[in-house]
Amino acid sequence: MISNDTIVALSTPPGAGAIGVIRLSGKDAITITNAIFSGKDLLKQDSHTLHFGLIKDGDTVIDEVVVSLFVAPKSYTKENVVEISCHGSNYIIQQIISLLIRKGASAAKPGEFTLRAFLNGSLDLSQAEAVADLISSDSQAAHNVAMNQLRGGFSNELNVLREQLIHFASMIELELDFSEEDVEFANRDQLQDLINKITVVLNKLIRSFELGNVIKEGINTVIAGRPNAGKSTLLNALLNEDRAIVSDIAGTTRDTIEELLNINGINFRLIDTAGIREATDTIEAIGVEKTMQKINQSAVLVYLFDVVNLTIDQIKDDIASLHKPGLTFIAVANKIDLSSEEVLKSLDLPSDVHFIAISAKENEKVEELKQLVYDAAVGDQLSANHTMVTNIRHVEALQRTQDALRSVSNGLENPVTSDFLAMDIKQALHYLGEITGQVTTDDLLENIFSKFCIGK
Repeated sequence: MISNDTIVALSTPPGAGAIGVIRLSGKDAITITNAIFSGKDLLKQDSHTLHFGLIKDGDTVIDEVVVSLFVAPKSYTKENVVEISCHGSNYIIQQIISLLIRKGASAAKPGEFTLRAFLNGSLDLSQAEAVADLISSDSQAAHNVAMNQLRGGFSNELNVLREQLIHFASMIELELDFSEEDVEFANRDQLQDLINKITVVLNKLIRSFELGNVIKEGINTVIAGRPNAGKSTLLNALLNEDRAIVSDIAGTTRDTIEELLNINGINFRLIDTAGIREATDTIEAIGVEKTMQKINQSAVLVYLFDVVNLTIDQIKDDIASLHKPGLTFIAVANKIDLSSEEVLKSLDLPSDVHFIAISAKENEKVEELKQLVYDAAVGDQLSANHTMVTNIRHVEALQRTQDALRSVSNGLENPVTSDFLAMDIKQALHYLGEITGQVTTDDLLENIFSKFCIGK
C-alpha cells in the first residue's frame, strides 16, 4: 500500500498567490531538497528549523525560498519532511516540483501524506478522516466536530469499549484452553452488563450521526407557504440582503432559491420555494412540484403563513398536509404588523410544532426566528466534549458492532459454548477496529484517502 519513495506535492491551493508551499516526505526528502538548495547544508541542520536560500537548476536561479525541516520521527508523517515556501507563481511552483522529481522524488497521490501518517502510527484512521473534514469545514460547528475527532475524542471512546471487550474475549479464549475442565473464567453476568453498557454508548453515537452529518453538510431548511405569504421577503430579511425578487404578484417565485445562513456557528441551507397552490400554468406547476420535493428532503420546514388573508382553517389544513414525523416544523405567522395577535389565539397547533409571529417586511422578530430555527434544529445537543459521528462508514461499523453484540447477548440468554461466544465477541471487536484502523484492507484505505486533496 505504501512505497518507500520520497513524495512531493503542492500543499497550498493551486493558482497565483503570495506564497506556495511545496511539501516532500520520505527518507530522502532532505537529501533531494539539499541537491537544489543554495544556502546552508540542510543535511547538517536540526529538526524544526527554517533556512533562507535559493532554489537553483544548475546555475539558473528559480526562486528565493524558505525551507522548513522536520526530521523523522518528529513530523506529520513520522518520515523526513521538508516544506519549501516559495513565491506563489504557477510557473515557479511547477519548475521547483519538476526539478525535485528529476532529482528523485515522486508525485504524491491524493491523501498520501495523511496515509503515511496513519500507516506510520501518527494518526488512527478516524483521526485521519477528520483531517479531510477539518479541511472542508465551513462553519464553527463543523470545525469543532472535526477538531474533537482529530484530537482523538471519538477514538478514545471506542478504545475504552474495545479494551473491555478484549478482556472478556481473552477470558473466554482461556476457557477454550481448559475445555476439558469445564471451568468459567469469564463471568457471564458481568459480560452481559458490559454489553448493555456498550449498547447504550453505541446507540448514543449512532443517533448523533443525524445531527453530526447535517452539521458537516449544512442543515436543509425549506421556507414554504402559499403565494404572497412573504417567503421571499423573509429570505431577504434572514440574509439581510435583497436575494429574492419581491412582488405583490402571486407566483413570482417559480424555481427554488438556495442560500447559506450561519446561525451560531451552524450552516443552514435556506431554500425559498414556489408558493403552494393549484398552479395556473405549466411552469408554476413544475415550481410547486419542486417545492414538495424540497420539503421531503429537508430537515427543517419553516411554514410561513399570512395572518391577514388566510383563515384559521386554511392554516390548519396547510399544517396538516405538510407536517410529517421526524421533520422539525416551525410555523411562522407573517404580517403581524397588519393584524391583531388575537387572530392567532384560536390556533391549536400540534405539540411538536414550534411557533413565532413576525413581520418579515418590517424586520420584526426576525432575529428571534433565527434563534428559534437554531434551537429547534440543534438545541443543546452540541457541547465541546460531545462526541459526534459524521461519517457514514463509522455509523455502518457501529451498527454491525451492535448486531454482533446482540448475538453475544443471545448466546448468554440461551447458553452456547465458549467458542461461539468468542467468535461473536471477535466479530464485534473487528467492526470497532475498522473505525480506528486496527482492522483495514487496501481497498478500504484506497477508498478513504482517494477523496483527500493532493498535498495533504
